[in-house]
Amino acid sequence: MAITPYLYYEDVDRALRFLAEAFGLRKYGVQMRRPDGKIYHAAMKLGDALIMMGRPASGYRNPKRLGQATQSLYIDVKDVDKHFQRAQKAGAIIIEEPTDTEYGHRRYRATDPEGHEWCFAQELGREKSKRKNPLQRKMSRLTKHSTE
Repeated sequence: MAITPYLYYEDVDRALRFLAEAFGLRKYGVQMRRPDGKIYHAAMKLGDALIMMGRPASGYRNPKRLGQATQSLYIDVKDVDKHFQRAQKAGAIIIEEPTDTEYGHRRYRATDPEGHEWCFAQELGREKSKRKNPLQRKMSRLTKHSTE
């Protein structure tokens, strides 16, 4: 079983270009076009994960127009710092720079030009997720020496 997000974009053509450049997604399958040539349905992949997108009927307001995120996609990547640099260079709006979380992931958050929120993360190895700050390292050394 798989869950496939379907995101609405006012400008699917622009979304395809941005998502490829900033986040490394690649076009997948057939793109469906209206008579005026604009794309109204498309799909992209990142690794094996599929994301679909389309242009909704008139009256739709994207998250940017609403002034708030309406969802957040959480996507695993191999090297979150490298991915962050790519996204930043391509002009993604960074909400949160790469940060180690208490649950063992390193992640950053960004939005695309229409305001959809994307969270990219990598799972840290056991030793990395238990990193100690300088004070904790000093206390560990002192405790170790005092018990010897």
